[in-house]
Amino acid sequence: MFKISLLAASAVIVSALAQPCWAQSYPSQNVTVLVSFPAGGLADMIARLVSTKIEANLKHSFVTENRAGAGGNIAAKAVAGAAPDGYTLLVTTSGLAANMTASKNKGFEQGDLRPIAFVAFSPDVIAVHPSNPAKNLKEFVANAKEKSFTYGSAGVGTGPHIGGEYFFQEVAKVKYVHVPFQGGTPAITATLGNHVDALVLTLPPTTPHIRSGALRGMGVASDKRNTATPDVPTYGEMGYPNVFSGSWVAFFPRRPTPSSRSSTPRSTR
Repeated sequence: MFKISLLAASAVIVSALAQPCWAQSYPSQNVTVLVSFPAGGLADMIARLVSTKIEANLKHSFVTENRAGAGGNIAAKAVAGAAPDGYTLLVTTSGLAANMTASKNKGFEQGDLRPIAFVAFSPDVIAVHPSNPAKNLKEFVANAKEKSFTYGSAGVGTGPHIGGEYFFQEVAKVKYVHVPFQGGTPAITATLGNHVDALVLTLPPTTPHIRSGALRGMGVASDKRNTATPDVPTYGEMGYPNVFSGSWVAFFPRRPTPSSRSSTPRSTR
């Protein structure tokens, strides 16, 4: 469904945070993990999987909290403003990279956050409500040539939003209206309710609904079909070759400052 090694990811994260810029005894207390999107989305799924794996090997909890909104900037701003001791981590997606240039008033700078582990990647998928007359991506695009449609995503600047804009505007050349949500879960809910005509999102949170028939997968933006949804063809199979898009998920602490490199972690939270 998505590429991830829990053991490798947890080892990289703990090793990075136990370097000399942090305390050698890290962690000596619980760690707060702020996820930039709502529960049930790709970032949330990965954050909880990796945190559980780390907890199994350490004596302290990695407590996951969802801070959704502003395309991931709310959680990023909170971590950028936290103490630079490694006890507050951000889990976000490739939308962070887009927001660095797309958002003028983020409340933080790129240098405030330090990437320590890119732990997963998932391709995007286009899905529709089963009542949609299009049976495949070719038919969907053909219908969209005649009439404008709406599509939902996890938010402005997220990977699926950028992937959707590129495909619909530059490749398919159709008329549409983008409907941003505060994460993948509300975007899925809207599509299940037939409130938007299509959904562009990463594959993992969409897969259960495609498998159950609650959504119909139109196409996966990868070079080959995904084993989790083998009946969903790739964009290339539908006549749109070399169109690939998706999102990575990564962990970021606040970057340590020169004055914090020799400090010890906080005793309480």
